[in-house]
Amino acid sequence: MKIHTNSYLLLITFVSAMGGLLFGYDWVVIGGAKPFYELYFNIQDSPSAQGFVMGSAILGCLLGVMVSGSFSDRYGRKPLMIIAASIFIIAAIGTGISDTLSWFIFYRILGGVGIGIASNLSPMYIAEVSPANVRGKFVSLNQLTVVIGILSAQIVNWLIAEPIITGENLAESWNGQIGWRWMFWAGAIPAIFFFILVFIIPESPRWLCTKMQFKKSRDILAKIGGQEYADKEFESIKDANSQIKEKTNIKFLFKGKMPKILIIGIVIAAFQQWCGINVIFNYAQEIFAAAGYGVSDILFNIVITGVTNVVFTIVGMYTVDKLGRRSLLLLGAIGLACIYTILGTCYYTHISGIFVLILVMLAIGCYAMTLAPITWVVLSEIFPTRIRAMAMAVSTFSLWTACFILTYTFPLLNNTLGAYGTFWLYGIICLIGFFFVKKMLPETKGKSLERIEQELTK
Repeated sequence: MKIHTNSYLLLITFVSAMGGLLFGYDWVVIGGAKPFYELYFNIQDSPSAQGFVMGSAILGCLLGVMVSGSFSDRYGRKPLMIIAASIFIIAAIGTGISDTLSWFIFYRILGGVGIGIASNLSPMYIAEVSPANVRGKFVSLNQLTVVIGILSAQIVNWLIAEPIITGENLAESWNGQIGWRWMFWAGAIPAIFFFILVFIIPESPRWLCTKMQFKKSRDILAKIGGQEYADKEFESIKDANSQIKEKTNIKFLFKGKMPKILIIGIVIAAFQQWCGINVIFNYAQEIFAAAGYGVSDILFNIVITGVTNVVFTIVGMYTVDKLGRRSLLLLGAIGLACIYTILGTCYYTHISGIFVLILVMLAIGCYAMTLAPITWVVLSEIFPTRIRAMAMAVSTFSLWTACFILTYTFPLLNNTLGAYGTFWLYGIICLIGFFFVKKMLPETKGKSLERIEQELTK
């Protein structure tokens, strides 16, 4: 049965995906502020302090993920999104007003809690409300808002930062004292909109069904796809839930086929981070400086990479339901391995300038249409409804743990192995990821969540 999307589905998907936009903005805004707050807090000569400040938000992400899994299974998806929006508002304002490194780190960790909740709940909620034939595209819409958030942060950073005057003391400049604060404060604006709009979306119909709220569940499904769709989907959801006789708890993750499915989720989530792309966003200053660019050029190049990210995410949205999840993940893994090999060689042979920028754009484009959105699609699909939030929380915890390790270790790897050795290492990881996906991950495109559950757990 072919389901055509309507304005109601677009509305609730867009509102939920605003969590992704704030995730992207809050995650990347620190990259543009980095040259200035490091001087303000006097940590420009301490790679370990730099790594911890950049990675501090991830500590909050881990806490947010742990909270979101059990709480959203107990209280629903919507209340947790409201909490995430509130946290984003407080963190944006608090980070900007910080006058000590301790408070700066505190608000970055708090913002990370919001990121952790949003990164877990937004794609899961969208997967639970979307019809099977368009689910990949709609879950990928969350990734599109993530990269729009990233691009927004990059543009805001570029516009706020005043031109650098030759010989100017950056620590005493407007950028070094005030400008970097406005970069964080700007994030409060979309956070306020998210907070207001999230009140108008419904609860997940699949979650409502697990709580025996059948009428509400059926009514929401009817608004999404019509009465015929609602009847068929509701019966499928109800049948899947009725097969589970025991009360759901964390022990369920380790019964039957679930450990194997959980391992797939954990590894793919970690691989999305260890493929190395996020260091380009978080450490763009060092990467482009190594390629011979100055601070003003770096901020402009960061915007270019952000535009590339958005364009290729749109490509991924329109191919995920046609080419499939598995094929795109394999393409991304092998593509990044090849690009990193060439990029590392450029750094090794001291090739710099525009050629390095092109390679960085190719890597971002490859990632944006494959590993970035498809990972979230796969994670939102492969777990049974009754424990989806809990299992996604475990996988997302793996993702953010991997991200913390990636973010914290890059300055150390860059100092030890050099830029060339670091990118070659990421290339090896991409090859390992390619073989894992090829061996372990089945194709899920075009299948209902209940059918995927039956196939993976039988």
